[in-house]
Formats: sequence, C-alpha cells, structure tokens
Amino acid sequence: MRPNIAIDGPSAAGKSTISDILALRLGYTHLDTGAMYRAVAYGAFKSGLPFDAEEAIAKMIENMKLVIHPDGKVFLDGEDISNEIRTNEMSMGASDVSKLGKVREALVEMQRRIAADGGYIVDGRDIGTVVLKDAKVKIFLTASAEDRAKRRVKQNLEKGLPADYDAILEDIIKRDYQDTHRTISPLKKADDAIEIDSSKMSIEEVVDTIIEIVKKNS
Repeated sequence: MRPNIAIDGPSAAGKSTISDILALRLGYTHLDTGAMYRAVAYGAFKSGLPFDAEEAIAKMIENMKLVIHPDGKVFLDGEDISNEIRTNEMSMGASDVSKLGKVREALVEMQRRIAADGGYIVDGRDIGTVVLKDAKVKIFLTASAEDRAKRRVKQNLEKGLPADYDAILEDIIKRDYQDTHRTISPLKKADDAIEIDSSKMSIEEVVDTIIEIVKKNS
C-alpha cells in the first residue's frame, strides 16, 4: 500500500495547486478537504442555514451527495459548484462551519474512509494533526499573507471571480485567525511535519522540494 501524504497550511498557501501537480507526478490521488468544507458551507447557504446551525448542517451532510473529481471539479447533489465555492464568502463560510464539532466529525470520518487504501495526497488544516496522524510524509506549507493574497487575486482573475486585493487580504487575515484559534482541530503544524515557506518559491520549486522529501521517506 502506498503511503498517504498530508499537506497542511493556511488559506491560499497553494496547497491545492501543489497537491494537484504532485498527484500527477507521483501517480497519487488528490483529496482537497478544503473543498469539502466549502461545499458544506455552500450547501448551508443554499438551504438558508446560518453557518453556526450545527445540528441542521450535520443533518444536511447526512443527506447530501458530495463528489470531488480527480480534475478538481466539485459536485453537490449533481450540481457543479467548483467556482461557486471559491468566493471570499464561501471561504469564510468554510472556516465558520469547520468550527462545528459534528461537522468536523462527519467530514473527518469521510476523509479517513476515502484515504484508507493509501496513495492519497490530502490537503487541509488538520490532516497531519487529526485526520491522518500516521501519514508517512507531512508537509506544512505556508507563505506570507501578502503573497497569499496576490496568488488568490491571480487565481480569481483566471476564473472570472471577484479579485479585490485589499478585500482578499483582509479575508485571509481573518481566516488565519479563525483557523488558528478555533477550539476544535485548530490549524497548527504537526510535530513531525516539515515546514516549507513558499513566499519566495515558484510552484515548481515547491513541488520539487516535496518530491525530494517523499523520496527520502519512501
């Protein structure tokens, strides 16, 4: 069984992009857990549920059909919501619902079940510390808030989404605070994770660095 690779880090650190490329080069499957929380937030929003309605959202998760394709497309109950979940509102919504114990419990169980056979690159906030504590390779990918905001602006422009730098930077700083200060599974570096600051690195440099780490731990 191929080992799993856990990649944690703050919002807009490039985890999904890096994981997609790594999956292609290593022949792994990428599981974007952040997209799962965004999808839950979107489902709650569409259902008219406040992001703190723990019982109602947990019930919603029991009945929803969430599919994440290998190409990164996200479908909720048959609807392609790939772009809808990438707005600033859904980013903050994902952070809000991720604080709810029953929501995290349901999604963590789902994530563990998906990755049980190995060969997954799983990225998120608590993969190395909670979801896959026994992952063979753990990476903590970070970058300055300013660099992350610039990257998000570029991504949003490419997708035709709102791309106001100041608003995005403000949201990133707020999300960082929420993610690191929540009571349940806060964002933090696992003791056995290797930290990579990608602020001054290209995507390819980050990918090459992680592949070398994987080789050394194979």
